[in-house]
Formats: sequence, C-alpha cells, structure tokens
Amino acid sequence: MRLNAAVALSVLGVTASVAIDKVATVQKQGQSATVKLEHVLSGHLTELNGRYKLRVTEVTYDPDGYIGEHHHAGPGIRCVTVGELVYVQPDQTSIYHPGDCFYESGDLSHTAHNRTKGKTILLNFELLPASWKAGSAIPVPSPLPGSN
Repeated sequence: MRLNAAVALSVLGVTASVAIDKVATVQKQGQSATVKLEHVLSGHLTELNGRYKLRVTEVTYDPDGYIGEHHHAGPGIRCVTVGELVYVQPDQTSIYHPGDCFYESGDLSHTAHNRTKGKTILLNFELLPASWKAGSAIPVPSPLPGSN
C-alpha cells in the first residue's frame, strides 16, 4: 500500500510542477468555484503529513455553463448535488445526476458542461500539494518534443 501511495504521490508531484510552469488558463463560462474546506494532512499516514492537503470545493455551473479542456493538479472525487453534469473525455461521455459520484485521476483531458435550464452544483474532493494556492483545473500539458 505504501509503495502505491508513494508512486501515486510522485505522479501528483510531476503534475503539480507542470501546472506551476504553465501561464495559460483554462477556458470557463458560467462556472464558479468556492472552497468550502481545506486542510493540510496530519495523522497516521506520516509520509503524507504536511506535504499534501485535502480540499473540498463547491462548483456551480449556470445554465449552458462549461469548463474547457483541462487536467487537475491532483486526483479527486466529484459528487453532483444539483442538476446534471455532462462530462466529456476523449473516449467517452458520461452524464451525472444528483447523488452520482465519480473519480478523476487529474491527468486525463476532459471538459464539463451544464446543458440544462437550471444550475448544476457539485462537490470536488481533492488531494493537492500543501503549498497549492490556485484552483485545481490546469491547462492540458503540451506533449514533450518527439513523444508523438
């Protein structure tokens, strides 16, 4: 278990360093986010203490609101509380309703849309580097030269 956590967290660190180097922003319209709780980890998982934090953010999409193609600075669970969220990945589209939760690894390109006439609200539960200050949505990293 510790090895898997260490591998996952090292990947998270790589993702976070990519985001810090980027100046571009993620396109959004009719989408807002409010951090509800944020806490630096402490407890029995000593290898994580002080290095990472948990953040809960309430994200609201107005009718026809969306966020463009992006990644996240860390992994997390998303739970829809109101409305309907259309979640588009390169290979599939999913529609989530109140009570539905799903996992995002953070390193897969996706978009999200509210195509209804009412608001869509979800809670994002995320693991982020303790020093992370910005929102977790980051531009999709450019491919490394020669990786195509």
